[in-house]
Amino acid sequence: MDAVKKSARMDTKKLATLAMLTALAYVVMYLSKLMPSVNGFLDFDFKDVVLCIGGFVYGPIAALMMIVIVCVLEMVTVSHTDIIGCIMNIVATASFVCTACAIYKRKHTMKGAIVGLASAVVVLVVVMLAWNYFLTPIYQKIPREAVAAMLPTVFLPFNAVKGGLNMTATLLVYKPVVDALRRAKLIPESTSQAAPVQGKKHLGMTLVILFVFVSCVLFALSLQGII
Repeated sequence: MDAVKKSARMDTKKLATLAMLTALAYVVMYLSKLMPSVNGFLDFDFKDVVLCIGGFVYGPIAALMMIVIVCVLEMVTVSHTDIIGCIMNIVATASFVCTACAIYKRKHTMKGAIVGLASAVVVLVVVMLAWNYFLTPIYQKIPREAVAAMLPTVFLPFNAVKGGLNMTATLLVYKPVVDALRRAKLIPESTSQAAPVQGKKHLGMTLVILFVFVSCVLFALSLQGII
């Protein structure tokens, strides 16, 4: 009986934490809308960072559930696109978040996180080149020939930079956020036996991540025509 009660408490805590992270992802998405778009309809969106944190903790299936909820809420509240835009949003977010979380689940280390997130950027770029080619002409009413011309000059750099921003932001904030959630007893302690990264190695890794993040920010600003 005690085991059943403990399991029920853990399930309730997990649902509450996932609901909190889903709400936070929605808020981050809403704030991201304040940034200028690229070509009038491509938005840099940092909700993937929050969704990755949830997926790193609870796995890719939980992440996918959060993704669908946030994207549907986005469609019915703040988005100017229809169901096709929502589907594109789900595909883009899932291709990044679920790829990273699936790899991290198999290799639960910093190296696994980096490999997972880097792989997620590649998957995001490849998947969205295909989906933008087939669906952007439908929901943005742009000739397919024009969309094809935009693939290497707009969609490829946009998704690469968007993925790079979300990758580096996730690496920067994941540990502090997860440590805070553990101190609040909202998520279980880590069962990973990997040795922590310390000292100069940790500092060097942080500086590299910051350098990549700043580079992606500058590239994003140039795509938006700000600099």
